[in-house]
Amino acid sequence: MAHRRSPDQARWGTYAILFAIIIVSIFPLYWSIVVSSRDQSAIGRYPPPLVPGGSLWDNLAKSFEQGNFGLALTNSLIVAGTITVAVVFTSTLAGFAFAKLTFRGRGGLFAAVVGTMLVPTQLAIIPLYIMVTQWFGWANDLRGVIVPALVSAFGVFFMRQYLSTAMPTELLEAGRVDGASTLRIYWNVVLPIARPGAAVLGLLTFITYWNDLFWPLILLNTQNPTVQVAIANTRSGIEVDYSLVLAGTVIATFPMLIVFLVLGRQIIGGIMQGAVKG
Repeated sequence: MAHRRSPDQARWGTYAILFAIIIVSIFPLYWSIVVSSRDQSAIGRYPPPLVPGGSLWDNLAKSFEQGNFGLALTNSLIVAGTITVAVVFTSTLAGFAFAKLTFRGRGGLFAAVVGTMLVPTQLAIIPLYIMVTQWFGWANDLRGVIVPALVSAFGVFFMRQYLSTAMPTELLEAGRVDGASTLRIYWNVVLPIARPGAAVLGLLTFITYWNDLFWPLILLNTQNPTVQVAIANTRSGIEVDYSLVLAGTVIATFPMLIVFLVLGRQIIGGIMQGAVKG
């Protein structure tokens, strides 16, 4: 008879795999803290140091002074927060329309929205830069970063797919029988059901635009940076001080960890609750 593992062995094997995944995932952040707590020579030392040093707070203070991280964190919070609210609202509204409302040209419009996802971002950078800087005069202005991202084709697609399966059509018909308008149905019926999906979309959107470097680096300068632009600016020059670069990375990472720790359990719980109701 073939040997079968006991449930305890299977459980401990699962725990070992999960522990290994956690270690591999956390190590880059830990290594950033180690290097940012030492001097410049730590990045090339062999064997590499594995214990944090005593210069972490000094390097963090230098990063704030040289990289203008105070303003950068504020700008990133404004950019990511505004875009997240706008994307969640417009995506939920458009997703509801494409999923449950019947109107002429619905299929063609949805195909056009999805088709915009096939266009590479780099292909539209030059006309977008000309439009933002010459037409609107938003060079080195946060509005030039925020406005082009207020609507997301991925967000519309995501919420349309979510609402197609999570929202029963009978609820909409019951609302219409009670005399509710489409906007009232959206506010009182659709939004509560869409909350788990909207929470996931909001978290993904916030992370995406908090970490965005390409477009802000083109549009903004060192006097008005986002946090990723500030980190990129610390790498400029002939000699790069990687202890300061990684100190800035640590500064930029911890707000995201806080957001995930605060909202992660609620988002996962909302998804499970929505799945059970579905």
